[in-house]
Amino acid sequence: MSTDIAQDFSPLIRIYKDGRVERLLGTATLPAGHDPTSGVVSKDIVYSTQSTLSARLYAPPSAISAGKKLPLLIYIHGGGFCIESPFSPIYHAHLNALVAEAQIVAVSVDYRLVPEHPLPCAYDDCWAALKWAVAHAGGSGPEEWLNACADFGRVFVAGDSAGANIAHRVAMRNAEEKLIELWGLVLVDPYFWGEDQIGDEPKDEAGRALPSGLWRLANPGSKNGLDDPEINATADPKLSGLGCRRVLVLVAEKDSLKDRGRLYCETLGKNGWPGKAEIHEAKGENHVFHLFDPACENAAARMKRTVSFLNEGKDG
Repeated sequence: MSTDIAQDFSPLIRIYKDGRVERLLGTATLPAGHDPTSGVVSKDIVYSTQSTLSARLYAPPSAISAGKKLPLLIYIHGGGFCIESPFSPIYHAHLNALVAEAQIVAVSVDYRLVPEHPLPCAYDDCWAALKWAVAHAGGSGPEEWLNACADFGRVFVAGDSAGANIAHRVAMRNAEEKLIELWGLVLVDPYFWGEDQIGDEPKDEAGRALPSGLWRLANPGSKNGLDDPEINATADPKLSGLGCRRVLVLVAEKDSLKDRGRLYCETLGKNGWPGKAEIHEAKGENHVFHLFDPACENAAARMKRTVSFLNEGKDG
């Protein structure tokens, strides 16, 4: 076993010269079931037998027993495309809390990670998960929780960091394939980047190394590098066709990615996209702070804004 490191993306992942991949974070898991804190119940399902891909479903027990229709959220975890899963402690806790607060049904999607599975695998997997969920719209899908409780007139896609990047790509693909009318898109500290420095982004090579290097790791076949529309969303000439009604972008003041989130929101407002985009900034906070300190005041405010957005569709 080689100890020679080929690529080091600490604190996330290391890749050794013999091809071995060492994930430094995001490998712990928790089982599904009843959460005594939130009261939410969860279970794991397979959404793609071809790729053996799964997701964790969440719902309030009262909605299941009563067959009450609730907004449906497709949630995509972050982790630089290379770590984490829906089953990790931070994401399991976050989805339990979000489902309880918003009174929604959620599908937290597992997808193939890089470098073993370069993009577009993650994009394709999450699109497949949305298609699997939408197949329940007629009430005769394989998963009874979705048949009974999901309101397919109020479908949202959300993600944080790299998961927000994927959520954006899912919404773009939805515009092309017209699978369903998405009510909204929630992008939390979205991982967008570009070749040229903007705003408060680091100017030096060392400061830009991690976000730039992770993209090259995730998509080594990209012909446009850091100006690929998949990572530099505002460079996409098709952005005005984004396939959803509303967008909420959540950014954090101390996050080096925040200016890309702001620019995304501003560009949507200027380029002819017919929906409504809004932004909420957490002062004094860093990237995905709410996952690691969910009890802090700014995390509560971020949760409140997200819940309000998810509930906007309840009255049609």
